[in-house]
This record gives sequence, structure tokens and C-alpha cells, in this order.
Amino acid sequence: MDKVCYRIGVFWVLLCLSLLGGCDSGEEISTAAEAVSIPEKEQQGVIIALGDSLTAGLGVELQHSYPALLQKKLEDAGYFFKVVNAGVSGETSSGTLSRLNWILSRDPDIVILEIGANDGLRGIDTELVEKNIEEIILTLRDRGVITVLAGMQMVWNLGEDYTERFNRLYGTLAEKYDLVFMPFFLKDVATVASLNRADGIHPNEKGYEIITANIYPYVVEAIERWKETEPAESTL
Repeated sequence: MDKVCYRIGVFWVLLCLSLLGGCDSGEEISTAAEAVSIPEKEQQGVIIALGDSLTAGLGVELQHSYPALLQKKLEDAGYFFKVVNAGVSGETSSGTLSRLNWILSRDPDIVILEIGANDGLRGIDTELVEKNIEEIILTLRDRGVITVLAGMQMVWNLGEDYTERFNRLYGTLAEKYDLVFMPFFLKDVATVASLNRADGIHPNEKGYEIITANIYPYVVEAIERWKETEPAESTL
């Protein structure tokens, strides 16, 4: 019974994310460094957090969104990366793909990709969703960008066949392209009233603290991979 309630709860969280996105898709992306300043001489690289309202931090101040919290947590651990919040509320995988070249103009070293929930709730063909995300992954790879893929989950309310195909596509792509993979972005936060805003939909400040803690080790793994691709410093 608890498992069924959890699945239904996740469905309503994601459904409301689709219906209550609330932001213009032309919204400029924000830099978490506005909240946490890193001296330019210390900056090691750029991480772009790419996604929908969950990434944008709808309803909380910029400094309490997960990209800003992540930058602070990385800095405390000695990783001096600028983290750019490129979340747009209501975004779909097609929308992300359409603005990818502009995202790449920010010259990221690592991209955290959290997208697809709105596609699923609109019943968009999973083949198209997978194709879009795969094209994003390939474009990032071709530019030498390390991708952290954050998975999303649909529930049985949308039909068993659709749900299984949707839930499977993230793991399939992560394995196919050997990505750093976080299976569920909302782990430990979805449906927990005390971790979400009054609407019961979007994470509050405490919720984003948990999301940040959960995604942190995956980002560190990505940073370690990135270090392996960087040319060794000259000893001359």
C-alpha cells in the first residue's frame, strides 16, 4: 500500500510540475556564483545545471536553489567550479535540445542534465524523448563535456507499457554512453510534505539541501572524470 501511495504521490508531483511551470522559456539562465563568489584565479571549471523548474528552483531564492547550494558545497570541499543555473520551468526535452547551442556558448566542462518529466506527463512518445536526450548527450560528448544524467520516473497511472519504457530510458542511455547516472533526482524529497513548498509540489529550502547532498557525489565523480581529460600541467 505504501509503495502504491508513493507512486501516486510522485505522479502528482510531476503532473503539477508540468502544469505549474510558470516561467517563460526565454528566461535568462543565472549563475550560482552570484550567491557564492569564486576568485577567477581559483576557478577550475564551469558546471551547467540544465533542466526544468526543479533545477530552476521555482519558488525559492536563487541562493537556495540546488545549483547555488552545490557550488557552495563543492567550494567547501576544495572544488572551485562556477555552477550555472540553466533551469527553465515547464521545459521539455525538445526545448532543451533547441537551446543547447546557446548553453554550449557558456563553454561548460560538466553538464547536469535533469529533463523529461514534462514530456512524460504530456504523453510524448518515449522514442522521441529518448531521441532528444540522446542527441543532447551526443552533442555534449562531441564537445568534450562530461554529462551527469539525473533520472526521472513516471508511475503506473500513465499505463504500464508507457511507464516502463519511460522509466527505463534513462538507465539505458546512461549505460550506453557510460554516463555518471543519478537514478532519481527527487530521491528522499518527492511527496515529503516538510521538504516541499506549501503547494506540495516544488522542493523548499530543506528539500533542495537534500537534493544537493544526494547529487553531490555524482558531481564529484564527474569532476574526477573531467580531471582525467584535462592535459597535464607543464613541469617546465
